[in-house]
Amino acid sequence: MATTVDSEARARPTLGIVLMAAAMLSIPLVDGIAKFLSADYSPFFIAWARYAVACAVVLPVAAIRFKGEIFPAERRASHMLRTVFLVSGMTLYFLSIATVPLATAVSAYFVGPIIAVALAAIVLKERLTHGKIASLALGFTGAIVILRPDGDIEPGILLALGAGLTFALYLIATRQASLVSDPVKTLAFQCVIGMVLLTPQAILTWATPAWDAVMFFLALGALSAFSHVLSIAAFRFAEASTLSPLVYLELLGSTVIGYLVFKDIPQGSTIAGAVLIVTAGLILLKRPTGVDQSRPGNADAAG
Repeated sequence: MATTVDSEARARPTLGIVLMAAAMLSIPLVDGIAKFLSADYSPFFIAWARYAVACAVVLPVAAIRFKGEIFPAERRASHMLRTVFLVSGMTLYFLSIATVPLATAVSAYFVGPIIAVALAAIVLKERLTHGKIASLALGFTGAIVILRPDGDIEPGILLALGAGLTFALYLIATRQASLVSDPVKTLAFQCVIGMVLLTPQAILTWATPAWDAVMFFLALGALSAFSHVLSIAAFRFAEASTLSPLVYLELLGSTVIGYLVFKDIPQGSTIAGAVLIVTAGLILLKRPTGVDQSRPGNADAAG
């Protein structure tokens, strides 16, 4: 299977770039809808609804395509662990965007891939190079600038940083899972388990959606499933080092939607911190020849 993936990655990188760009530009739409709904519904309920609707979209497709065998048969423990981390990070992120601007939340959230570098050195015993150390330093500095510890620390920013940390754990857990499993099966497993995990908190915060909100909940789940399929599939056609810079399109999209829909204008500290974090992420792209670049570095960004 890995041989097939590597062959596709070499042969069709342009397709991978297009898929990843589309995924990263669709995620801010999901976040914008979630922020809009958070004015009337609990972020816990919104998180559950996202997975519930995604299940209704993905499961029939998976059942028809695979004749009932809709979940990946390999590395179930890895898929379970990555889903737990992804669901936790998404819930924290939805709690965050309910109180802070989208651009601020996503900027803080993007410390995740940088934290993953440190975790990979500790957990996976990967070599910590000078470039990775510089990236960690810049990323940490960017997070501090956004957090502004000399002033009032907004709980929403802390939640976004927590979501970024959980996302880093997700990246470690998903190191190889998406390379050996079909994207649709991976997403089907993720949606079902995510919905089950979120059901208790959804019951506790239940609010039957008004008719005028139903279309937003449907769009939330459908766009979420769409973006996840695109991002998972993208790593089958292009290497992580090629796709990683495209993750920052999400920051651009969040800034635009935040301004156009919610009239949010990023503060100077947010912009400065975001620049440091983006720079830290770009430093990680310069990898020595011979290092495995096939792993799914930033798939499913922002949950």
